[in-house]
Amino acid sequence: MTIDRLNPLEPIQPKKPSGAARVDRNSGSDSVSLSSEAVVKAELFKALELAKAAPDIRMDRVAELKAKIDDPDYINDAILNATADRILDQLL
Repeated sequence: MTIDRLNPLEPIQPKKPSGAARVDRNSGSDSVSLSSEAVVKAELFKALELAKAAPDIRMDRVAELKAKIDDPDYINDAILNATADRILDQLL
C-alpha cells in the first residue's frame, strides 16, 4: 500500500525585501530634527530631575540660621516685626 500526499508542500524560501524596505548605505549622513515642543519638554524633564536630586533640607542654611538665632543681637524688634509681617502676608 502506498500513501500519497494530499497537498504537496513547497520548500520554504525566504522572501526578498521590497525596494522600499532596503537601506541605501550610500545616502550620506543622517539627520534628526526636534520640534520646539520636544526641546521644551526635554528642558523641563532635566529641571525636574535636578530638583529631585537636590536634598530637601539644605544643612548649610540650617546651620547659618541656627547661628543667627543663637546670637542675642540678631533677634530685635525690627526682625520680629519683619517676620510677623511676612507670616501675615502668607496667610492673607
